[in-house]
Amino acid sequence: MEPVQLLSPDGTFTPDPAWPLEVTPQLCRDFYRRMVLARRFDDEALALQRQGELGLWLQSRGQEAAQVGSILALRDTDYVFPSYREQAAALCRGLTPAELLVQWRGNALSGWDPARYRFHIYTLVLAAQLPHATGYAMGVQRDGTDEIVAVYFGDGASSEGEANEAFNWAAAAGVPLLFFCQNNHWAISTPTHIQMRAPLHQRARGFGLDAHVVDGNDVLAVHAVTRAVAEQIRAGGGPALIEAVTYRMAGHSTSDDPTRYRTASELDSWQARDPIARLESLMVAQGWIDEELRAQIARESDALAEETRRVCREFGPVDMTGMFSAVLAQQSPLLAEERRRHEALVVSYAD
Repeated sequence: MEPVQLLSPDGTFTPDPAWPLEVTPQLCRDFYRRMVLARRFDDEALALQRQGELGLWLQSRGQEAAQVGSILALRDTDYVFPSYREQAAALCRGLTPAELLVQWRGNALSGWDPARYRFHIYTLVLAAQLPHATGYAMGVQRDGTDEIVAVYFGDGASSEGEANEAFNWAAAAGVPLLFFCQNNHWAISTPTHIQMRAPLHQRARGFGLDAHVVDGNDVLAVHAVTRAVAEQIRAGGGPALIEAVTYRMAGHSTSDDPTRYRTASELDSWQARDPIARLESLMVAQGWIDEELRAQIARESDALAEETRRVCREFGPVDMTGMFSAVLAQQSPLLAEERRRHEALVVSYAD
């Protein structure tokens, strides 16, 4: 299947009767603002990691349209299971910079209350969130509400056993679950053409899922497809999968060097399809963006960046000795020795 596309890389909008969407100035301005803010937050977090303020960071640069377009197509009451780089989606749900950073600072296992935001904690174990989401959706199914569940994952996660088990179980049980894959072309250093011989949306149909593929750098197409598929699930149509074809502009994480496995020309070709620039081109052509709006978003971006830096540096040190008493009911000699060595290491830093 060819990916659904409403907005071409040069910003030309072409309606698709199969995926209707009323494209208004307000809709585009909202999408644009959220994507710009998400990228600024992402850039600040990267800088903080490089300065030693965060232990690790996984950027979402280039995937803003896939996340913003999809999360805003759901109801706020729909429960979402993210993976570990869904910053743009998280910000749309109202999570704060402090809540998103504290885990990567090493101060907490998670920074937010999932029930408050209807947004689950990050899952670092590849594909583990898919069976979790399937089980949660089985509970929703038994509650008899019109809530649906959505789960984000990457193309690499789709190669894991948990993903295939979740696809099969969700289809067999007919649960109200939307699988949303951000196919960013790279599972760390393994390209999609090596890790799979058939497209994910094609494989999903083999499990009995309704499946679709969309241009993941086109926020309008992502929103239109996700909204329609979500409502189909909500109406009792069973689980479905959306494969959003996008690109990871940065490395897999701050521990990764993507120049070792991909070419500069490949990166350049995807930068020409940047999701923010694409929407901005449409807005300029339609007269939906002016200097006042740019200045307003720039002020918001600066304020978000300042808050991000401030909260990160205010976390303070963490007493890690508690982990040695929370592993076993009775402390073993080995655990006691590990605690002693840890405390000695901490004291050595003071010198």
